[in-house]
Amino acid sequence: MTRGPLILTRREVAGLLSLDDCIEAVEAAFCALALGRVPRPGVLGMPVNEGGFHIKAALLDRGRSYCVVKTNGNFPRNRERHGLPTIQGVIVLCDAADGSPLAIMDSIEITTLRTGAATAVAAKYLARPGDTVVAICGCGNQGRVQLRAVSRVRPVSRVYAWDAIAEAAHRFAREMEGELGVPVVPIEELRRATPDTNLWVTCTTSRKAFLGPEQVAPGSFIAAVGADSEEKQEIEVDLLAASAIVADVLEQCATIGDLHHAIAANRLRREDVRAELGEVVAGTKPGRRSEEEIIVFDSTGTAIQDVAAAAVVYERALERSAGIRVDLCS
Repeated sequence: MTRGPLILTRREVAGLLSLDDCIEAVEAAFCALALGRVPRPGVLGMPVNEGGFHIKAALLDRGRSYCVVKTNGNFPRNRERHGLPTIQGVIVLCDAADGSPLAIMDSIEITTLRTGAATAVAAKYLARPGDTVVAICGCGNQGRVQLRAVSRVRPVSRVYAWDAIAEAAHRFAREMEGELGVPVVPIEELRRATPDTNLWVTCTTSRKAFLGPEQVAPGSFIAAVGADSEEKQEIEVDLLAASAIVADVLEQCATIGDLHHAIAANRLRREDVRAELGEVVAGTKPGRRSEEEIIVFDSTGTAIQDVAAAAVVYERALERSAGIRVDLCS
């Protein structure tokens, strides 16, 4: 029998990992992190012209001990300039007991799904149960997954869709209204969503904050997803300073998330962050304290999500004999 890692394409990954399974795996992984059952995940950033690379690594025990190292390139102008995805990369999954490479898989599907999964987990624990109106800021592929993820944990009744490119918002509205069976309204100004929206998701590549306190009603939950490098920013510092902050991983958020802009402006300190998401899931720190407070989930994307999702993909691939095995040592 051929030894070596499985090679899994994006299409194969998509067939092996459902959004619901990803949400379940990511929630459990955040809890394990908060309880100290796994080491803190690591990240390394390498900026280049008009983009950058990040390398993220984490360990997770699911009965078998796994290590993931993900290398992603993030180039916001790729689609318009080269006809390529904004994010491209690979995930290497290894056996953490002996170092053997188990799988090499495309990273796009996992990155997209695990990012949406983190928002779903955060909304489950931090959004008010009765809130059903969602505003999606950023109507690309990630915006679609974010809306699907929120709909898994909240009964969505109406959606507002905003994008810097108006046609993208209109296309998103047509597609997602048909898929979810609820009104999806494209808007050109965010203030149109303000009166009845309490669930916000920002998933853009913006380098300038666009969501401020005048647009967000008391009691709202905001998943700030787009800022995953020092240059990116979606949430105004004044809004962050007036909100309760829950981080995916505090060290990352303080370095590359929206939080780091508020720290740089001397409006917040690391100590002001209420909790990490895993601590809320595990019950070791509080989530929402009142019906009126605004909660911002600063979601920079962590390798604990990647290893949780990649492990599910690998286990399913073994069950279904998916992928091809390559002996890299031959």
